[in-house]
Amino acid sequence: MNLSRRAFLGSVAAAPLLNLTALPGFAAERVFFGIATGGTGGTYYPLGGMLAQLISNTAEIPDTKLSATAETGNASVANAKLLGRGEIESAFVAADILDAAYKGINQFDGEEQGNIRAIGALYPETVQLVVRADSGIETFADLKGKTISSGSPGSGQWQLLGDLLEANGMTREDVAEDFSSFAQSVDKIKDGNLDASLITAGSPTSSVTDLANGHEIRIVPLSGPAVAKLQESQPYYANAVLAGGTYKGQDEDVETLAVRAIWATHADVPEDVIYAVTKALYENTETLGNVHPKGKEISLDKALESVSVPLHPGAEKYFAEKGIK
Repeated sequence: MNLSRRAFLGSVAAAPLLNLTALPGFAAERVFFGIATGGTGGTYYPLGGMLAQLISNTAEIPDTKLSATAETGNASVANAKLLGRGEIESAFVAADILDAAYKGINQFDGEEQGNIRAIGALYPETVQLVVRADSGIETFADLKGKTISSGSPGSGQWQLLGDLLEANGMTREDVAEDFSSFAQSVDKIKDGNLDASLITAGSPTSSVTDLANGHEIRIVPLSGPAVAKLQESQPYYANAVLAGGTYKGQDEDVETLAVRAIWATHADVPEDVIYAVTKALYENTETLGNVHPKGKEISLDKALESVSVPLHPGAEKYFAEKGIK
């Protein structure tokens, strides 16, 4: 569903049925703006909800009421495809997936999502290989013969697991894959029905926090020659450290990987709308930081970091005013 301008009515449910031109007495029109996020157990969802509130409360367009909503989703690959079809006004997408979608490579296999545009960079998403402390899994190689969740087939994490397996001299046949969401996978780990979950999200991740509060966990390191080999083919993955104390019982720093999350849109969304939502985000980062620690890592000076697809003209206009190139 493309973004639409509708009359500002008391009932949101009634608004889609009416057109402003048929109601000459109304002073403002309502523009509905969706944000596709991720599952409730990740980071996209809570930040997306707060961002939607910020937009609804602070974004300014003359004679217009901007009404934003955050929607749960299946994360980066699915979100990029929604944007490609113009079915949502904006979405959170990992930088590597956004690049692949625009170019039509990897998971998108010749299906270029050429109408995708960037709004700006958000925060680094940390790759977290989560197991119970008593699992016996201390290195990636220990996953052989174990069960692991990597999200839905074709997702960014599913692709990452395959890449990590290959870099470590293994194949998908060496593990038993489970395709649960973050929240579902940690529930299975709690119950002893899953050995590990590969999670890429802002840390701390709520589902992992929930697991750690009731069970002793381990975050398995992702570093060394195998990871360096992965980075040759996936340059968006940067070395990162999950600080000790991020989760209960995780007292030591853990070497791992991270990729930056990008807020994206598509070319058909009006310039004034994207200008307004870009301004709402980058001028209210402190508020987002109060919702989730990763919100504190969103900043104007890093707004174009890892952005490899064209900027939307509305975002470009805002950054130009701020001297960001």
